[in-house]
Amino acid sequence: MRLILFTLPLLAAATPLSAQVIHQYGALALAPTGDRVAAVESGGGHGAVTIRRVADGAIVRTIDPCATCSYTGLTFAPDGALLFLARDPATPGVRLLRADASASAPRLIATVAGIAQTPRVSPDGRRVALLITLGAAKESGATQAGVRQVGEIGERNDEQRLAIVDIDGAARAATPLSPAGRYVYEYDWTPDGRTLVATTALGNGDSNWWVATLDAIDARTGAVRSIARPTTQLNQPRVSPDGRTVAYIGGLMSDFGSIGGDVFTVPLAGGTPANVTAGARSTVTTIAWTAGGLRTVALSGDEVQLGRLRPGQPIARADGRAVTASAGDGRAVFSADGRVAAAVLQDFTHAPAIYAGPLGALRQLTHDNDSLPARAAARSVRWTSEGYDVQGWLLAPRAPVAGKAPMITVVHGGPAAATTPTYLAPTSLNAALVAAGYYVFLPNPRGSYGQGEAFTTANRRDFGGGDLRDILAGIDAVERVAPVDDARLGLAGCSYGGFMAMWANTQTNRFKGIVAGAGLSNWVSYYGTNGIDQWMLPFFGKTMYDDMAAYEKVSAIYHAKSARTPTFIYVGERDIEVPPTQSIEWWHALRDRHVPVSLVVYPDAGHCVTGADQAKDVRARSVAWFDRYVRGQ
Repeated sequence: MRLILFTLPLLAAATPLSAQVIHQYGALALAPTGDRVAAVESGGGHGAVTIRRVADGAIVRTIDPCATCSYTGLTFAPDGALLFLARDPATPGVRLLRADASASAPRLIATVAGIAQTPRVSPDGRRVALLITLGAAKESGATQAGVRQVGEIGERNDEQRLAIVDIDGAARAATPLSPAGRYVYEYDWTPDGRTLVATTALGNGDSNWWVATLDAIDARTGAVRSIARPTTQLNQPRVSPDGRTVAYIGGLMSDFGSIGGDVFTVPLAGGTPANVTAGARSTVTTIAWTAGGLRTVALSGDEVQLGRLRPGQPIARADGRAVTASAGDGRAVFSADGRVAAAVLQDFTHAPAIYAGPLGALRQLTHDNDSLPARAAARSVRWTSEGYDVQGWLLAPRAPVAGKAPMITVVHGGPAAATTPTYLAPTSLNAALVAAGYYVFLPNPRGSYGQGEAFTTANRRDFGGGDLRDILAGIDAVERVAPVDDARLGLAGCSYGGFMAMWANTQTNRFKGIVAGAGLSNWVSYYGTNGIDQWMLPFFGKTMYDDMAAYEKVSAIYHAKSARTPTFIYVGERDIEVPPTQSIEWWHALRDRHVPVSLVVYPDAGHCVTGADQAKDVRARSVAWFDRYVRGQ
């Protein structure tokens, strides 16, 4: 029973996996004409900007002006030029570069004395907008390692503001256009270039996204006008080609970037948003408003679907696959006329590849990863639980298992999210578990995306209730179709999955070993110590101070006397989403109850400990913990 704050070398990996390099494709962008795709491609090291033909996937240009830079924010201009952000770790700040369609070297457009993201070229091609944070104290986003809480806290927040610079003329430093004190999350140009539609919030940007509003920002003066104040979280504002209407994805969302919900529209002039996909049994995760109409990406059960949407009609499915899709700041990108789409696709047995082509007929363009092995056999599992249709994924070792095998259930974070098929890279916990001979069960219980908004909202004010019962019913369903030993079950998860791992210890003795990453053990103390307290209001309905009983009810710490299962706990020292004090509280409770427990606090790490060396240590310790307490039963 120990707490460790690492100052010594990390634990060596117990289960070495293949050292084959996975070719990665980041920040995928599609030319307005749909004839070229661009991505930041890397083969395990420094990445370069690569432009390919959609017709055959051939590389037509590689852009790499800085051998030590990382590149992000790829976006095509109306004339076909490519703009992107370059960041050199040896030099403070970010550079905005433009690569013309010719083979000339990229030209510097602007510099940012801080961090930047999401450049978008104006419809007339003369200006480019981008989001900038001058003098940033941390990377953008609540999952990033937070600023240490020393000195007078809460008096200064990073401010992400909108900037606009001219593309022609001499390069200059980008300066904010939008007003101070207002954090801008996402935006889109209106067709006339006079206005930008954005999601914004006053005050702390990490915390206040959950109360963000839909606003118009004057492209000349920066003046802000309210369009709507939705009652749900909102993402991806998109303006119609005629400039009259704004569409966005609205729903119950627990993390910025974990996008899912229904599609809403509202007049640009302002008004009450209308839900144009109400009652759908799928979750929209990306929208684009093209000249050919609205285009969507949605998760429907175990299938990612690309489709067309006409308000008032069901989404017309054009393509569906059991994959994970990614591109730009969404799940797919579309040509200006909406006829061509592109995305990076992967599943449990196939590593990432770029797919592009006519909507409904995407084809594989890249083959760099074709020779990588499938490390598991995967299947979709469906079951019913208290009237809900629930889905999850089961991974099995490829080598035959004699008799019945142990199984680890891994609960996703969120809770408003979903596990979708991702390639089992050697650096993943799932790959390590499968390689060690475990079945791995990945459930999407109520509260998840993929079954419609009613399913996503079904765990509101019921954390660890119906969703835990769904998971237990899913384990029963798995045992009916796979040789899993019910006497050798383990449970793991990070963030909300970490909460479920802690909470389940007080509700059932079915699991023999638990791994809880960045978990929440005490919602009462969590409310007052985390950096994003606004996220709980849509789920609990009231603040902790107004309804303390609701927060106590689902806090594992209040039920610690029922906990019996040996638990390994890990957390990042600078996690602002779930502070390490939550893990320390649970470690202390289990220690006092004489339950086998180990806690590792990783120095300088943020949410869920993603640094390569530290994540490797988490995997090794997790597998060793399950080997000791689950496999050995």
